[in-house]
Amino acid sequence: MNPREINICPSLLSEGHSTYSIAALKELFNGKTVSHILNFESPSGNNSHLAIKNVGRLSLSGAQPKFGLVLGDNGELRYSEDNEQSMYILKPRPVGYQIINHDYCAANENLTMQIASQIYGIETATNGICFFKDGQMAYITRRFDVYPGGKYAQEDFASLMGLTKANGGSDFKYNNGSYEECAEIIRKYVKAAPIDILRFFRIILFNFITLNDDAHLKNFSLISNGTEYHLSPAYDLINTSLQIYESRIFALDKGLFKEGIHLTDTRQVTSDDFVEFGRRIGLPAKLVMQEIKRFTIPNEKADAIIRRSFLSDNLKQLYMSGYHYRQSMIRPKNIILN
Repeated sequence: MNPREINICPSLLSEGHSTYSIAALKELFNGKTVSHILNFESPSGNNSHLAIKNVGRLSLSGAQPKFGLVLGDNGELRYSEDNEQSMYILKPRPVGYQIINHDYCAANENLTMQIASQIYGIETATNGICFFKDGQMAYITRRFDVYPGGKYAQEDFASLMGLTKANGGSDFKYNNGSYEECAEIIRKYVKAAPIDILRFFRIILFNFITLNDDAHLKNFSLISNGTEYHLSPAYDLINTSLQIYESRIFALDKGLFKEGIHLTDTRQVTSDDFVEFGRRIGLPAKLVMQEIKRFTIPNEKADAIIRRSFLSDNLKQLYMSGYHYRQSMIRPKNIILN
């Protein structure tokens, strides 16, 4: 792919754009004109020492490094310096033998985040795709936990549950807790809990139909606006079946329920599980059914976004077929498709 010859906005995935659209520039960069091509090479290129120096300021998540960026006065993105607050997070191509389709990880995350926000109305971190000088694709997202001159208080659900490697083991963010218990965290700390529990329910539904099995405890957070906490925008949404060999159903070992959910070849997730999940976390039954229906009926606009994405043609097909199959798994039996 030649990044200088694109015709799709590398953020909102709208047609007819050779770089970021005006709408994307407004969301990502406050309307400043910024190129989708970075002025430096990928971490495997000649400027790798800058990236390596930068790694220590942001944590690594598995095989995918995350680097801090700032937007200079000249309209160019660059690595943040020591003691400089980054405003963006850059995710280059991941490394590691356990990762497949390395080159398209950024396209996958951007696509999944755009489907979440544009199709299902889920509040997400503002995001896009950019390209290093050597042509390698990367994912960029604007940090929602910082503002000029300060940083909002933010706590992920692992921290709120008091879990660490010391008391929860090396896989503490996966093998402790359930999504039902996550909802209890929201109810405990959020003043407007019913609103955020519905937002949380929608994210769990979305993760299921888009095959995101990496929604662990550190991928959910509460953030403070200065007076009270609320559920943060969704982040790290990605179809993991395209990137790892052995994907799962849910990231958390116990899945939806406190007591766990036992799945076999003949016991798969159905709409009944999400109905029960909604009931347990305090949502009205009618609302739960409305949401399940909304997330599981075929959506041509979602399919169109997939086709316009920066995935390869083969991965677009795999993404779409997996998405459609997961929708069918939990589609209520009383919904008749034309």
